[in-house]
Amino acid sequence: MAGRLPRPVEPRIITVANQKGGVGKTTTSVNIAAALALHGLGVLVIDLDPQGNASTALGIDHRDPEISSVYELLLGEITLAEAMQRSPAHERLFCVPATLDLAGAEIELVSMVARETRLRNAIDLETIRAHDIDYVIIDCPPSLGLLTVNAMVAAREVLIPIQCEYYALEGVGQLLSNIELVQAHLNKDLWVSTVLLTMYDGRTKLADQVADEVRRHFGDKVLTTVIPRSVKVSEAPGFGMTIIEYDPGSRGAMSYLDAGRELGMRASATRQEDGTA
Repeated sequence: MAGRLPRPVEPRIITVANQKGGVGKTTTSVNIAAALALHGLGVLVIDLDPQGNASTALGIDHRDPEISSVYELLLGEITLAEAMQRSPAHERLFCVPATLDLAGAEIELVSMVARETRLRNAIDLETIRAHDIDYVIIDCPPSLGLLTVNAMVAAREVLIPIQCEYYALEGVGQLLSNIELVQAHLNKDLWVSTVLLTMYDGRTKLADQVADEVRRHFGDKVLTTVIPRSVKVSEAPGFGMTIIEYDPGSRGAMSYLDAGRELGMRASATRQEDGTA
C-alpha cells in the first residue's frame, strides 16, 4: 500500500490536455488518478473524450445505454452526483463516463448560452466535498475544440503530457496560446502547473534530447519522474484496468505511482507567474 499524501487545502481541478493524439494523455489521466487514490486521496475523473477510453480503463461500461454520462451533465439534464460512478479499481476513485453521444455535443453546445462554462457550472463543489474528493482530473479529447475549452474553463491547472519522440513540442505552442486566450477571456486562474514526460525509452539518445529540450522550455513544471515506454501500460485499458491494477509491480505502474506522489507533494495553491502560461 502506498503511503498517504497530504490532502490539498481545497480540491485541485486539473485538466490533462494536448491536442496531439498518442502522447499518453488518457493513460496519464487514469493512472495519475489511480495513483492518487492509492495514496489515500479521493479522485474524480471526468472523461471528456467521446472515445471513452478513460471510462474503459477505470472499469466503467460506458456503452451501457442506461448509464448517466458527461453528455447529459453538460446539457444540464442531470447533476454531478447522478453522473458519478465509482470505479471498481478503488473505493476512492470515481468517474463521470463519456458515451458516444458526446461526439455530437460540440455541435449542440455551439448554440447554447454560456457554452464555454457548462462544465464549470456542472462541477458542484458541495457534491465534490460530500464525496470527499481531493482531485478532479479532466481528460480532454485530442483537439482544441469546445470540449477542451470547457475543461480549461472548469480547471485551475493544466497538466501537459509530452512524449519523448520526434516533434515532441510540435503543437505545444498552439496549446499554450489557447491557454492564454482562456486565461484572458474566461478563466484568469488557469495556469500550466505540470508537464509529464511519457513514452521515455532510455536506450535512445533521442529520448534524452527531447527530455532536455522540454525541461529547458518548461523548467521546474516538468516532473522529475518520467513514464517509460511500456507494452503493459498500453495493454491495461483493454482489460478495463489502469496499469497500477493490471500489473502493479511493473516499471510503468511504479512510475505512475511516483508521478502521482510528486504531483501530490507539489504546492499548487498559488499560480506561479513565469511566462509559460
